[in-house]
Amino acid sequence: MSSVGSPPVLRRPASRVRRATVGALVTALAGGLLALAPATTAQAAPTLLSQGKNATASSTEGAAFSASAAVDGNLGTRWASAWQDAQWIQVDLGSSATLSHAVLTWEAAYGRSYDIQASENGTDWRTVTSISAGDGGTDDVTLSGTGRYIRMNGLTRATGYGFSLWEFQVYGTTGGTGPTLPGGGDLGPNVHVFDPSTPGIQAKLDQVFQQQESAQFGSGRHAFLFKPGTYNGLNAQIGFYTQIAGLGLRPGDTTINGDVTVDAGWFNGNATQNFWRGAEGLTLNPVNGTDRWAVSQASSFRRMHVKGGLNLAPNGYGWASGGYIADSKIDGQIGNYSQQQWYTRESSIGGWSNSVWNQTFSGVEGAPATSFPEPRYTTLDTTPVSREKPYLYLDGNEYKVFAPAKRVNARGTSWANGAPQGESIPLSQFYVVKPGATAATINQALAQGLHLLFTPGVYHVDQTINVNRANTIVLGLGLATIIPDNGVTAMKVADVDGVRLAGFLIDAGPVNSPTLLELGPQNSAADHAANPTTVQDVYVRIGGAGAGKATTSVVVNSDDAIIDHTWVWRADHGEGVGWETNRADYGVRVNGDDVLATGLFVEHFNKYDVEWYGERGRTIFYQNEKAYDAPNQAAIQNGTTKGYAAYRVDDSVNTHEAWGLGSYCNYNVDPTIVQDHGFKAPVKPGVRFHSLLVVSLGGMGHYNHVINDTGASTIPAGTSTVPSTVVSFP
Repeated sequence: MSSVGSPPVLRRPASRVRRATVGALVTALAGGLLALAPATTAQAAPTLLSQGKNATASSTEGAAFSASAAVDGNLGTRWASAWQDAQWIQVDLGSSATLSHAVLTWEAAYGRSYDIQASENGTDWRTVTSISAGDGGTDDVTLSGTGRYIRMNGLTRATGYGFSLWEFQVYGTTGGTGPTLPGGGDLGPNVHVFDPSTPGIQAKLDQVFQQQESAQFGSGRHAFLFKPGTYNGLNAQIGFYTQIAGLGLRPGDTTINGDVTVDAGWFNGNATQNFWRGAEGLTLNPVNGTDRWAVSQASSFRRMHVKGGLNLAPNGYGWASGGYIADSKIDGQIGNYSQQQWYTRESSIGGWSNSVWNQTFSGVEGAPATSFPEPRYTTLDTTPVSREKPYLYLDGNEYKVFAPAKRVNARGTSWANGAPQGESIPLSQFYVVKPGATAATINQALAQGLHLLFTPGVYHVDQTINVNRANTIVLGLGLATIIPDNGVTAMKVADVDGVRLAGFLIDAGPVNSPTLLELGPQNSAADHAANPTTVQDVYVRIGGAGAGKATTSVVVNSDDAIIDHTWVWRADHGEGVGWETNRADYGVRVNGDDVLATGLFVEHFNKYDVEWYGERGRTIFYQNEKAYDAPNQAAIQNGTTKGYAAYRVDDSVNTHEAWGLGSYCNYNVDPTIVQDHGFKAPVKPGVRFHSLLVVSLGGMGHYNHVINDTGASTIPAGTSTVPSTVVSFP
């Protein structure tokens, strides 16, 4: 059935409400329709705990009737089960709570008899309330005791349809009766805030750069934040784990008459290891007319206005290995020079020079036209869907986080025509996480309804960080780093609307984690097209700083998610590196439908780097290197196939599209290794690829084909590092 009845506000008069006064019902419904305000005082009264939390069910009538629809605060969406008895829906409150009551707003297909059950672990259930003669409408039932998981266990149906709830609302209190965690506060010692009158700015920039220039696997983390105003004569050299940003709402609010520089003197002029850094929200007037930003993976350039040119190569034009620009304006030309690959999104540029292997653009004013395979430019006129990264700014003297609005078919910057569109959230609604904070405390803050702002530092977590509330922001400053201990998953996001993860690094621990980041539980089915979850400048590392292991790094189960610039990296150098020492079989697995990746960098996994099972997936720009350290051909044998594809679309998928993809091999342990192909996909009309290439780096291993059995072998190119290309597939 597609629909039974109408929302109860239209179908049932107030006189049908049972077990509650009309006033209590109004209060309950209002609580369901409004966002839960973060608590900053003692919890004296029950609050709505279930809204936006992770919900699952025994069955659904269809994708439009998922369990999450009963905890979204929307009386126009509902969960509906299969048309048989003994069905359930349960919600994970995120932490144990003292229960008060539950409000069940039934659709016409209601439960005649049902139990409300509670559990601490989601397995061992106890019944706290039983209803044996339900007659539909809205039930407000009293609960007692405690529990983290609450379940409506439907026993018998009242109609020939299933069980169907517009809303399942659970009320109670968390954290006992003591004071709750406060929002806001200072930003800690590693956030350096300047205004134009601050003395010694250049000296502080230089001091931190000396510490961070070559500290590729060090523990230092820093953020330089510049209040609105004009700063003269600065050269901010940006090293590892360093972020520089303006604190204005728009880039024009903060101007540096000087440079923000990344070079590669520490590595003899080779910029291929200039990782983990970022610049945001500044206007630059470069001293010599051109700013130098010679970076590689995990280095973002966002909301920047360069009143001049931008040079992406190191001094001396040594190699650089790729990067990312978004929502920026470069008045002059961008000199790509030796950059092997690069992705630019929704920006305005004065021109672009040179292509090496894979230069991709979407929604960029001034971008070169598609000319792949030579020059190797791939250009989309617009980006299908986007939402810029949230950022900290000053509104007068008050810190706020700006959460930009979603854009569809966007071109050019979000700030070109005035203030960007979006929502401002006071810092008082964020738990400011500082080094030493525990996972339990972080989860308590989330359960209270607070967002998270991680200050620069390294955070060990002994339990999963559970982001269960819709529209939660988790924002890191200065490449804040989360390390899961004892094999836990570092972070899980419920199948809810609008979560934003941005600006942090997840570093695998020495005990194998099954996953490091999960978006939505298995079989997530809620529609988030209007308000997707976004993952931006969130990086994953396995090994390098020490032995680390994870079976699958990132799993995307939720529909409509946007992955906007990530580097998921099994380390090929550093400490704790070896074929089994930092074992990590899979990089990114996408199960959700309608997922979009813009700027996807995934490298060196023991098996598949990217696997895609969801329908209607799209990727704009993909960069990959296969695992350098495979000991021999047998180690990467995949049944009868030689090697695991860098990017595989499952045979079950009917619709998928991708633009600008490159895979490179450098089998430096056994150069005789051969990959059958870099990419694997079903041959179907709806599965389409544009601008693909594979490269053998100096003849260290080879590819027989580019995608499936299509595309020339790299073997004839020998050691020349000349790509084999496919313009379109099939």
